[in-house]
Amino acid sequence: MITEYDDFIDPLLNTGFKGYPRTQPPKRRSEIGKAGWHVLAGDLPLPLAVLKREALEHNLQWMQARVRQWGIDLAPHGKTTMSPQLFKRQLDAGAWGLTFATVTQLAVGVAAGARRTLIANQVVNDEDLAGIQLLLHAHIDLRVVFLVDSLAQLALIEDWTERHPEHLPFEVMLEIGVEGARTGCRTHEEAVTLATRLHESDAVKLAGIECYEGQGATGESGPDTTYANTLMDRVEAVARHCDLHSLFDTDEVLVSAGGSAIFDLVAGRLKPALQARVRGLLRSGCYVTHDHGFYQRMLSAVDERLGCGCGESLRPAMEVWATVQSRPEPKLAILAVGKRDISFDLSLPVPIARAARGSLVPAAVPPGWQITALNDQHAYLRWDDAEEPQAPAVGERVGLGISHPCTTFDKWHWMPVVEEDYRISDAVAMHF
Repeated sequence: MITEYDDFIDPLLNTGFKGYPRTQPPKRRSEIGKAGWHVLAGDLPLPLAVLKREALEHNLQWMQARVRQWGIDLAPHGKTTMSPQLFKRQLDAGAWGLTFATVTQLAVGVAAGARRTLIANQVVNDEDLAGIQLLLHAHIDLRVVFLVDSLAQLALIEDWTERHPEHLPFEVMLEIGVEGARTGCRTHEEAVTLATRLHESDAVKLAGIECYEGQGATGESGPDTTYANTLMDRVEAVARHCDLHSLFDTDEVLVSAGGSAIFDLVAGRLKPALQARVRGLLRSGCYVTHDHGFYQRMLSAVDERLGCGCGESLRPAMEVWATVQSRPEPKLAILAVGKRDISFDLSLPVPIARAARGSLVPAAVPPGWQITALNDQHAYLRWDDAEEPQAPAVGERVGLGISHPCTTFDKWHWMPVVEEDYRISDAVAMHF
């Protein structure tokens, strides 16, 4: 008997899902790995986003080993993938819990089995506050902690709780922000004033302190180290004040930070010496697939700071394969893939592999190949004069590396998981 939960975890895939073969009957997600399909055999339509299993598993273990070494825990950001199957892999690998940006995302994570959760964002709307309460009442083992950064937000929460006296207290973390960036208290005085009011309020329980360092990352160790230390000094000062004045309302204080660019520079600062017991939580999310662009560039500095050798670091696990559909002029090929299929918000895709029509074995691309522009459904692949003899042919397949996995994931409802030879062995589904 197929239940609603089964449909969520193991959806029935069909031709209504981009990338599913029109010549095949519908299959459950869990059946895809048994179908004998191969990306380069033409078994599925292109463009197609795929996840490489070995790199995925390596990344899960690599990050979990790092947080163990640092003596902290991992609460990876679920908004990166919004995939129940990848959530399970992260939790099974040892993640303490999962992080989300919205209550809608939270509900997907809870349905997938997450029971320790953070919302790394401010919750202000009545509907969202009510949604959290519904989830808490439906799952007695569920923990939800969200961010507060103003007295105005607290007033909205208190107004809602006065109108709903049956509520459970909301667990919150006070957010420390950076001038010119997004949310969070800008000054120490603002933060400690808010912390005092949070502690005094019956509507909430102050569970910890949070910040996000990613918006100031440059990829240069000197400036990034100074920036991260300055921010974490502020976090620690507020945490010490709250500890000294007994403002925390939980037995264990949560201290959390961590994007995916300079996570190593905040990881060592997530367990300040307090009288209370502290749990440091790193929220990096993009590590699970990494990328070939922005995060690869940022991680080169992380690797240098950590002393990672060749093969020890995170590996790109996501690729998007597309067909050369036209050679309309010299030194230009048009690929049948575009903004609706692949991320472009941080930088353009990177050609990483090619496979001639009929070939099951990919080859390296010439070093001068580059994507110079994207339309909705087209990519512009260009090359140098010297590489004209190696120009792609119409019908050839080109594999593209991505920059910023979040905005490629949200363009697909499912992705096949492939072995190194591009044989499909599994699949995941996404719920954006």
